Amino acid sequence: MSATHLNDNPPAASAPSELPPAAEVATAEKSSYSQILKSSVWIGGSSVLTIGIGVIRTKAMAVMLGPAGFGLMGLYSSIIDLALAIASMGIGSSGVRQIAESVSTGDEARIARTVIVLHRTAVLLGIFGAVLVVVLAGPLSTLTFGSDRHAGAVALLGLAVFFRAVAVGQGALIQGLRRIADLAKIGVLGALMGAIFSILLVYFLGEQGVVPSLVAVAALGLAVSWWYSRKVEIAYPVMTRAEVRREAASLLKLGFAFMASGILMMGAAYVVRAIVLRLDGLEAAGFYSAAWTLGGLYVGIILQAMGADFYPRLVGVAEDHPQCNRLVNEQTQVSLLLAGPGVIATLTFAPLVILLFYSAKFYEAVEVLRWICLGIALRVITWPIGFIIVAKNRQVIFIATEVAWTVVNVSLTWLCVKAFGLNGAGIAFFGSYVFHGLIIYLIVRRLSGFHWSVANWQIGLLFLFSITMVFGGFYLLPAIWAYGVGALMLILSGFYSIRTLFRLVSLERIPQPMQRLLERLRFT
Repeated sequence: MSATHLNDNPPAASAPSELPPAAEVATAEKSSYSQILKSSVWIGGSSVLTIGIGVIRTKAMAVMLGPAGFGLMGLYSSIIDLALAIASMGIGSSGVRQIAESVSTGDEARIARTVIVLHRTAVLLGIFGAVLVVVLAGPLSTLTFGSDRHAGAVALLGLAVFFRAVAVGQGALIQGLRRIADLAKIGVLGALMGAIFSILLVYFLGEQGVVPSLVAVAALGLAVSWWYSRKVEIAYPVMTRAEVRREAASLLKLGFAFMASGILMMGAAYVVRAIVLRLDGLEAAGFYSAAWTLGGLYVGIILQAMGADFYPRLVGVAEDHPQCNRLVNEQTQVSLLLAGPGVIATLTFAPLVILLFYSAKFYEAVEVLRWICLGIALRVITWPIGFIIVAKNRQVIFIATEVAWTVVNVSLTWLCVKAFGLNGAGIAFFGSYVFHGLIIYLIVRRLSGFHWSVANWQIGLLFLFSITMVFGGFYLLPAIWAYGVGALMLILSGFYSIRTLFRLVSLERIPQPMQRLLERLRFT
């Protein structure tokens, strides 16, 4: 099987020989922007559907189980998540890199070896995670519930850890091969089937069905990912133990860096909430949690959608600095155009967003939500360039930057919450991403000579001006004027983003009905 067969996306047709180099470059760039938007639509759409299914499932569980039973499910889920974070050793991200790197070589034998080692490693790590949960079931029950009477149920969760660990490996394979449509289908079908079976189990078994429902969700997720990963046809090569060890060591070495990063992120989030709780009280901690969830919701979907295809594409050209930097600039441009209006909308209508997702009792979360939005806006800029470090496999630098960000975030939170109360947590988040952006930019300048394109400087300054106007308006202007400025900036930025995006994308790649609509609105 060839590398072309591994990738569902057919190779782009070669440009006619009479095209000048500038025209060839323009054609390649339009194709690249089209690919970015195509993958964003697939993964972004599937993420929205998955979130919607999750909301329905959560609502059903809350109604059937009540607060106590729902809390029990949350505790069991947290045990699975923690065990998985440790047992999977970050192979979800490192596996994507290894597969993408192998595909970029076009060496079928190397691709096959990487796929087989990824599969076997995922299974072994799943077994390790399951055994770990079973062995520590008693202590985990005591630590979580105060007694060992839930030890049997905790031990059964080992099955969920095993299923999810193996599914992580299969998902890494699909993403590494850039089968983006399959990746989107896996997310939606897994969530839908898991929701149906878990709701049925809890409906018939009540609280006794909580653990079986969690195991069923994991098992169905594995079944769906297996169904799509089996489409990848490979010839199983004969591998020596030395080859297996070498490939697995490379996979786990990078995976450890991702695992450490994940633990640092989770640890920082926990410490920040603990600081808010200690210095400002339980209600403030609830307001912060609400603001944090909403602040990253829209942008998180956008970045996840683009990262699904961007990461493996970047790995394939990581050592070609001009090509690598071009891809990052293109990704940054699309990220800004898609996320910018969403950030402005959240800043402007923060009270409505809080009321829609929570209630009027959470109104005090509005201001901290706006500060978090500023940090999220900076994350949109730093997110694409940070992938250069990962794509180049610079593990020490990657971990060092994560540690530095964690220390700065926690330190700033302690100082700012003491000085400004709840809003200090949002101010600290914004400040930590100012720091993160500076160090990441300096590092990638050294690694690949990266610099932002003229287009990105223009778009970035435009959105910086718009966001500053909207944010400052709520401190300097009467409320009605501030909302008016926010609404105007949202309309203008939305119009600008849509017009610019459809100038970047080849018109023939847009569905005919949308083409006619865009022509009537003079976007094309």
